[in-house]
Amino acid sequence: MHRISKLSVTIATVGIAAITLVGCSTAGSPAPTPGSTVTVNAPSAAPADASFKDNVVTTKDVEIKITDVRTIQVGETGNEYGRKPVIAFWYDTTNVSGKETNPMTAWLFLFQAYQDNDPNAENKLRAGSLPDDAFLKSQMNNIKQGGTVPNAVAYELTDTTTPVQLVATTLLGQNEIGSMTFELK
Repeated sequence: MHRISKLSVTIATVGIAAITLVGCSTAGSPAPTPGSTVTVNAPSAAPADASFKDNVVTTKDVEIKITDVRTIQVGETGNEYGRKPVIAFWYDTTNVSGKETNPMTAWLFLFQAYQDNDPNAENKLRAGSLPDDAFLKSQMNNIKQGGTVPNAVAYELTDTTTPVQLVATTLLGQNEIGSMTFELK
């Protein structure tokens, strides 16, 4: 009988979540404003119990606070094995409702990243490798109600000059909560 390692189950879970999210899009999301440092948009369709402002997304189940944002070039620490530069976000996830969640799944279900560098098509960024080895063992840990667990995530950039728009949504991209635009450094 074959034994399945915790890492294999984790990889499969993240893969399934990523595949699910790939099928969702936020057509009609506002494009980043060139030259701005951070732009916050709160569309009228946002659920009343959700918000995204000042680097914090709040929903009825979780609160995610972005604590750091970095651009990491190929070969640098955090992107040693990547083929493209990445934008990496460090964040804290707090379980508000007690519903079962972990830092990686909470992020993947709420956020999508875009670079508006194609005049004809939407450019949704692909998730990259975990940019911080400190979270290898904790990224899939269930968070207790009221508990907060840190994590990090990265997205592969298609260029190193176009700002990245991070869009927060509920219902797998169906309802936009808001967005923020991050300049690349």
